[in-house]
Amino acid sequence: MAAPSSPTESGLRRTLGAWDGTLITVGSVVGTGIFLVGSDLARAVPHAGLVLAIWLAGGLLSLAGALTYAELGTMYPRAGGIYLFLREAYGPLAGFLYGWASFLVIMSGGIAAISVGTARYLGYFLPFSSPERVVVALPLGGWTWSVSGAQVVAAAIVLGLTAINHFGVRGGTATQNLLTVAKVGAIGLLVAFGLLVPARADNALFSNPFAVDGAGGLALAGLGVAMIAVLWTYDGWYGLTFSAGEMRRPERDLPLGLVGGTAIVTALYLLLSWIYFRALPIAAMADEPRVAEAAGTALFGVTGGRAVALLVTVSSLGCAAATILYSSRIYQPMAADGVFFRSLAAIHPRYQVPTRSLWAQTAWTVVLTLSGTYDQIYTYVVFVAVLFHVGACGAVFVLRHKRPDLPRPYRVWGYPWVPIAFLAASFLLVGSTLYERPVESIAGLGILALGLPAYAYWRRAAPR
Repeated sequence: MAAPSSPTESGLRRTLGAWDGTLITVGSVVGTGIFLVGSDLARAVPHAGLVLAIWLAGGLLSLAGALTYAELGTMYPRAGGIYLFLREAYGPLAGFLYGWASFLVIMSGGIAAISVGTARYLGYFLPFSSPERVVVALPLGGWTWSVSGAQVVAAAIVLGLTAINHFGVRGGTATQNLLTVAKVGAIGLLVAFGLLVPARADNALFSNPFAVDGAGGLALAGLGVAMIAVLWTYDGWYGLTFSAGEMRRPERDLPLGLVGGTAIVTALYLLLSWIYFRALPIAAMADEPRVAEAAGTALFGVTGGRAVALLVTVSSLGCAAATILYSSRIYQPMAADGVFFRSLAAIHPRYQVPTRSLWAQTAWTVVLTLSGTYDQIYTYVVFVAVLFHVGACGAVFVLRHKRPDLPRPYRVWGYPWVPIAFLAASFLLVGSTLYERPVESIAGLGILALGLPAYAYWRRAAPR
């Protein structure tokens, strides 16, 4: 194994500050989930007060994860994030398997799904960008490969955002920051005006949650289902750790970016949910797959609904921009360690960006986008993605035992209880995902197992 590159040897430019880190965290998390998942929560837990409590609990658990990862990120202030944490705690194979799954499906499939979601919402304003508009239909035996307008626009979004990131981290960060500020500002306006207009619904926030149906029904029955949906909506809070190698003062700015960004997201989610409850009865929310648009229409009319659709489009586009920015930083240190394509280790001499890693990720993402298989494949790795979070959080305990001498500019607040709380939430996700999707979970482990011969090949080929 080649020795890991030091921060000064990597070739990446340290230009990101705490403000950039905070906006990257917000941009990584706030996509389409908060605008859509409200109907799922209303069905699972038909009590407005409990739904708000679940949003708060999800935010606190995500903050526990951010505090935990902040210690790991300041210990290893280089590109790679979870890949580095797993490698240092459990060995190179564990780190490789995370990077393998990320390149193959987790990150690439996630970017494809976000981009197609963005394109679908653009279909409100651009008829070409519609999933119903077939651009290509090619018969292949008994199967027809078809490409919709939404898929074409999604591929163009991925290529465009990648091109921006190619010319330096400042350009990619500026684009991401602009989109994040725009969506946070739009959410702020929606909340402000939503509080000014008279409420259209009266959801009793403080009524008895154990008898919401008036017959002694138990609203807590769907609590676990609702918590899982909420935790997935907070997913992405860890994205900044992948860009630690580009932060000016990671020992200070990384914790601020992770924790500050996650706290902002929690506040936004609580405020938006409160507006939904002012607009719609919780029973009506359960029947609205696009709850944010329905709430906007109820409060402000048809124009309000279209404005919310535009907000969702900008939000989703910002999430795609943030994900493309940070996820491409996983594969460059893998290649530098000799366990991935060696050419991806290169840093562009002028732009100081891992451009080959960036474009390799994009090429595979476009393939997934145009093939239409990203959604099905992504369901297979949900289980293993949560397992990696369990391992990464556990790395705090492992490394405190294995490497007590290693400098820790930041130590997780509330140790060991804060990491334990996050581990408990992750185990909840692992168990429920395995229970709800046993076939997909086993298939995900199969995709992971395909990385074993690839790892053996790269280890044999790597210079000693």
